[in-house]
Amino acid sequence: MTALLDLVLESHGTLERWRKFNAIDVNLSMHGSHWTRKGWDGVFENVQLKAQTKEQRTCFTHFTEEGVQSIYEPDRVRLETINGKLIEERVHPRNAFEGHTLQTTWDRLHLAYFTGYALWNYLNTPFMFVTESAKAEEIDPATDQGTVRRRLKITFPEKVVTHCPDQIFHVDENGLIARLDYTTLVAGGAPAAHYMSEYKNIQGIMMPTKRRAFRRNPDGSINTESVLVGIDISAIALT
Repeated sequence: MTALLDLVLESHGTLERWRKFNAIDVNLSMHGSHWTRKGWDGVFENVQLKAQTKEQRTCFTHFTEEGVQSIYEPDRVRLETINGKLIEERVHPRNAFEGHTLQTTWDRLHLAYFTGYALWNYLNTPFMFVTESAKAEEIDPATDQGTVRRRLKITFPEKVVTHCPDQIFHVDENGLIARLDYTTLVAGGAPAAHYMSEYKNIQGIMMPTKRRAFRRNPDGSINTESVLVGIDISAIALT
């Protein structure tokens, strides 16, 4: 581990404390041009999600409609009734994104896979950097809107389902992650700058409750005219 990674883990609540928990329950709302482009505008208003901490698994309650839940696992995504009756499923779901562009619309299983792995990543950051055997490296600091921040490059192993293998995390003066840079491979390779703010102490773990992702331009600047993805978390509990 690097000294910066040590600082990040300590500032977010320590790995020792995190390992006491098995799941994260959140109430959240999501909006932005990404959902509109993919054909699912307005379906993520005040939804409930459970994400596991020791395995890559998430479950959305009332997914796209009342009485349907989505269950994400790396090699399988499925929709079920609340009582557990299978509605539809897709094995090796990432293969279903081959050939997609930014404008390609998604079916419900595309949506369940993307939201499942993305939210699992976000909610388990930064502790997944260690528990999933990722490689960490401090790289040169960068200036963002007049603020200079240290940066941590994480290279994820193939077993971790995520936006792309190499991601860069910008760390603020308190050791908290303020920004994440990645390329969304399953959405046509869109480069994004994803900002995190409004951190709250949740049972000793610092977690952001506001997220805004914007398009990164080829020169590295940020297009703030339109929010790609906005996430607002109204409640979090660790169990």
